[in-house]
Amino acid sequence: MNGLETIASAPMWAGFVGFVLIMLALDLFVFGGNKAHKVSVKEAGAWSAVWVSLALLFNGGLWWYLKGTVGSEIADQKALEFFSGYLIEKALSVDNVFVFLLIFTAFQVPQQYQRRVLIYGVLGAIVMRAVMISAGAWVVSEFSWVLYLFGAFLLYTGLRMLVAVDEEPDVANNPILRFARRHLRVAEGDHGERFFVAKDGLRYVTPLFLVLLLIEVTDLVFAVDSIPAIFAITTDPFIVFTSNMFAILGLRALYFLLVDVADRFHLLKYGLAMVLTFIGAKMLIMPWYHVPVQASLVVVAVLIAASCVASLFITRKDDKK
Repeated sequence: MNGLETIASAPMWAGFVGFVLIMLALDLFVFGGNKAHKVSVKEAGAWSAVWVSLALLFNGGLWWYLKGTVGSEIADQKALEFFSGYLIEKALSVDNVFVFLLIFTAFQVPQQYQRRVLIYGVLGAIVMRAVMISAGAWVVSEFSWVLYLFGAFLLYTGLRMLVAVDEEPDVANNPILRFARRHLRVAEGDHGERFFVAKDGLRYVTPLFLVLLLIEVTDLVFAVDSIPAIFAITTDPFIVFTSNMFAILGLRALYFLLVDVADRFHLLKYGLAMVLTFIGAKMLIMPWYHVPVQASLVVVAVLIAASCVASLFITRKDDKK
């Protein structure tokens, strides 16, 4: 990550990684994240508020530290980049929620087991994102023109989403799932929250393990969209990494918060598609015009808010008929 300019020192990197590990340990071993139970909307809302508050506190602390070390101008810029990146990652993670819901529904996973799957999914996502961000930062530092490829890819992805927004993924015929069923011993039936079971001296994977595998693959697919999107806002690896991590850490709580009302935000995918289209176009026109981070933040916020409000308004209209 040395090839790109960053405001972070080695202690800042170590401190943030330590913070992530501590929060994961607290979630797993203190707050019962590894125990099967049905997550209430109240619990999910409280955890969502915690994660959003921690992200905002981190941004405020970063701004305060940078203001005292490198000046107000850089502090304001980096704080704005973090907030914009976090908003984009948070918005795109909502699309993950819709797909997670489809996977859990297809496999008929009881809600008390979904929490365990998602926490291991988050652990895997953190590792994958760290590797992909490191690789992306290196590629951008060595070949700056790759940003235009990112832009073209995001533009294509956004337009494709607009065209196929009502299409739902065919979970049952997923090629990853077919490959796993051919090459792994699968113990069909209900095995509680276990991922592996032993039968006749052999180890079998359970259907819940297949669900976890699909969740991990889904996050990998979404990372291919979200990481280039945040590189459109900033090429500082520390800002890219921290904003990604905060969005991922809050993903599980966001899922349980939205699981019962996901159908009410049916137009949000249009907003997310337009966000990707805008970001892709922004990256492609960089040689001629640099869109300020403030303008990007406003456009992204307006697109997301408008699609959410439109979803609720149209749902209410449909309910009255």
